[in-house]
Amino acid sequence: MTTPTAKIIFDTDPGIDDAMALLFIKASPALDLLAVTTVFGNSDIDTTTRNALYLKQRFGLTAPVFQGTDKPLTRPRNPSPTFVHGENGLGDVELTGLVAAEPEAKPAHQAIIDLARQHPGEITLIAVGPLTNLALALQADPEVAHLLKAVVIMGGAFGVAGKPGNVTPVAEANIWNDPEAADQVFTAPWFVTAVSLDVTTQVVMSPAYMEALEAGAGPAGAFLNAISKPYSAFYGGRDGIVGCCVHDAAAVAYVVDPSLFQVRRGSIRVVTEGIALGQTCQKVEGELFGPSAWDDQPIQAITVGVDAEGLLDLYRRTMITAG
Repeated sequence: MTTPTAKIIFDTDPGIDDAMALLFIKASPALDLLAVTTVFGNSDIDTTTRNALYLKQRFGLTAPVFQGTDKPLTRPRNPSPTFVHGENGLGDVELTGLVAAEPEAKPAHQAIIDLARQHPGEITLIAVGPLTNLALALQADPEVAHLLKAVVIMGGAFGVAGKPGNVTPVAEANIWNDPEAADQVFTAPWFVTAVSLDVTTQVVMSPAYMEALEAGAGPAGAFLNAISKPYSAFYGGRDGIVGCCVHDAAAVAYVVDPSLFQVRRGSIRVVTEGIALGQTCQKVEGELFGPSAWDDQPIQAITVGVDAEGLLDLYRRTMITAG
């Protein structure tokens, strides 16, 4: 199934899996991409913005690219995970046809605010990197939380299934890269769904799956297969996975077809100090405790189950039909 066309802002730190998600957005008839906003994370901000502009140029995206923040709200930036995404952020594949380009002059957080005001109640913000641009938008204009239709993030790990963390035993990378921003986002009065490691680590694109994409999805499929190879090598070496996990594209799939997922509702807080830095913790709706930091916070959703085959089929059909 597909939803009616949804207006999308894509906040991203490309990133191999970010590229997989961005090309999925472009290919999906259910989505109308209004803007790409970049953030530090998988690489420094100059590299993630360059990669977004490259993907826009090479694959014919029409949405403008707005550069976001280069560092977390309050703490030093963590080193870029070049051992996962490569020095160039896209698996160190050759960026064929790369042409120097500049993002729009407006900063990413202001673009989010302005677009939300232009299309009140219509835009879903999909965020697949650190959540700093979202927190900056909230700080600059708190009303933005009431103007967006929804916020869907790839981030967090809640210990329900899959891995409880991928950068520490309890923390997922996007949240760990700016836990203060993440806590602000989860406690703001917009509706957030966290597509977490609990489900994304259950969906694996095998080498055969990627070869089929290359065969059927045109130039985008060939590019995705190429960048997946070093990504798969990382997962094979660390986790023994044959293929690569679908992380950021799973957040896009949630917007296209939420029936692929099971969710659990409750208030969410993020640990911002100590050995559990970046851990995401949900108080399930209806559970009773004494006074706590979860009291009187917005009810958000996390993903706790996924139809893995259905998600892989959705991605494959969408890319091949477009290709």
